[in-house]
Amino acid sequence: MMKDFLIIVINKRKKEAVKVQQILTEWGCFIKTRLGMHEGVLEDCSEIGNIFIELVGDKEKHKELNRKLNLLKGITAKIVSLEVEE
Repeated sequence: MMKDFLIIVINKRKKEAVKVQQILTEWGCFIKTRLGMHEGVLEDCSEIGNIFIELVGDKEKHKELNRKLNLLKGITAKIVSLEVEE
């Protein structure tokens, strides 16, 4: 069985995170698990953010979500498919 994961790097987190969040909310039915991280806290908050997503459902929809995210300036998204034992 194959599992699809989406890895997203946000290079200008404070500026672009809202747009990414809107897209992820629209595609929420295809997201099983989501983990968002960035370095630093309070006054030392990083501008680079990382989001790791476990996708479910139609693989063509996964590709479309990936495409939409990559249209945003400063966003890099990539699908990683891994074979797992059942």
